[in-house]
Amino acid sequence: MAIIKELNGKMPIFGENCFLAENAAIIGDVEMGNDCSIWFGAVIRGDVHYIRLGNKVNVQDNATIHATYKKSPTNIGNNVSIAHNAVVHGCTIKDNVLIGMGAIILDDAVIESNCIIAAGSVVTKGTHIESGCVYAGAPAKKIKEISPELLEGEINRIAESYLMYSTWYK
Repeated sequence: MAIIKELNGKMPIFGENCFLAENAAIIGDVEMGNDCSIWFGAVIRGDVHYIRLGNKVNVQDNATIHATYKKSPTNIGNNVSIAHNAVVHGCTIKDNVLIGMGAIILDDAVIESNCIIAAGSVVTKGTHIESGCVYAGAPAKKIKEISPELLEGEINRIAESYLMYSTWYK
């Protein structure tokens, strides 16, 4: 059973058909939609501000989602993959987004829909990521636009795969 903690009168709320790994930690003011998966060692800590996840969000192993005290909540849309060891902090991520392994998204950044943030990238505070693009580097810069093949072959494929993988553990 995952670590699920009430904090300051706020208990995490889960949609239907969610998978929570045994050592995932979900704390405080966190709400997630349906078909989400929170993997081994992942931490979603809604202690200083709220965190909202849409439907079909996967938070992979050792990823961290947090916010900034009374200033920057974290909002994550639908069909979003947050890969291993990523840090998502006080930002907005819209629909159909892949956050690559080890990427860092900082406060008040906005990641528009249909984007890929490449592995190891750093999206600095307040950055606005253009819809339909791939960003990479530190700081993250636009490197190309997303083709329909990339949208289907990476963003949608990974989100669907993690939904399938979660059924293996239930």
